[in-house]
Amino acid sequence: MPTVLTTLEPPERLPDSAASEFTPLLRAVREAGLLRRRRTHYALTITANLLVFAAVWAAVALVGGTGSWWVLALALPAAVLSARSGFVGHDAGHQQIAADRRVNRAIALFHGNLLLGMGAAWWSDKHNRHHANPNHVGKDPDVEVGALVWTRAQAVERQGFARFLTRHQARLFFPMLLLEGLALKVASFRDLRRLDRTGRLVEGSLLVAHLAGYAALLLTTMPLPQALAFAALHHALFGLHLGCAFAPNHKGMEMPEEGARWGHLRRQVLTSRNVRGNPAVDFLLGGLNYQIEHHLFPSLPRPHLRLARPLVRAHCARIGVRYTETGLFDSYAQALGHMHAVGAPLR
Repeated sequence: MPTVLTTLEPPERLPDSAASEFTPLLRAVREAGLLRRRRTHYALTITANLLVFAAVWAAVALVGGTGSWWVLALALPAAVLSARSGFVGHDAGHQQIAADRRVNRAIALFHGNLLLGMGAAWWSDKHNRHHANPNHVGKDPDVEVGALVWTRAQAVERQGFARFLTRHQARLFFPMLLLEGLALKVASFRDLRRLDRTGRLVEGSLLVAHLAGYAALLLTTMPLPQALAFAALHHALFGLHLGCAFAPNHKGMEMPEEGARWGHLRRQVLTSRNVRGNPAVDFLLGGLNYQIEHHLFPSLPRPHLRLARPLVRAHCARIGVRYTETGLFDSYAQALGHMHAVGAPLR
């Protein structure tokens, strides 16, 4: 069983029929030097994140020790820094940071399992399947039936409370994200059963270490009611932040039908949506607002995604493939509009 996210099949090894539209773009991106790794960038980014991360948690311990409820205000920067750690773990899983897979695995385990309590193996399995078949029902776990559904065929099968959720899922989407931070931890522990003995030992030990350290920090520096309130607010904001970063990417975009035989370029471009960037948007969405480029080149270093954008956009225009890009709020409107339409048969 895999224990860390690996890259997809390199595009240059795809069958000719799938690679024909993609090969010229791959050549242009390679010639522009965008496939090279950015070790210095990542070293500085990781160091800066860890220093600020440590400073925020030191402030939590200091303010919490005074008994002041103002400690809850620090849940916001703690959530933002937690998301930054998640973005680093994501990049390590895609082999973007180091040439050695073992180094990338160590970075992913440190940032995911230890700092966040989010299992690298769980994320690996789920995210690899998503990248291989984005928005494909039955193949992409991100559009499986869960708390939310993504097609009308899924919606009409809902019963009981699930039917109520589906009927109102568009307006409940953001409130439900407040539970995502906790759900990630639960899913990571449940996934340990899938791993071999070594995987369970390594991943499980780090997950337990995270929980023990997190609980010890809060319970030894503040009264129990404050500790519970801080943990709840921190996880709610963390889940909301991650959800807001990933929600605009595919929801409401094309969903391949069973038997569809799209090549690599069309499968990734037509199912993905970019969000127009600026420094604030790039920071809050972790650079993954360049989702089309990320899906076409999963191992492309994150700082190179925006540089690859004009090459990808021009190539799509030349071959007549729709390239979808919109503003941040419009991306949410489109995603929520799709969820609302899916629930229409139940209203």
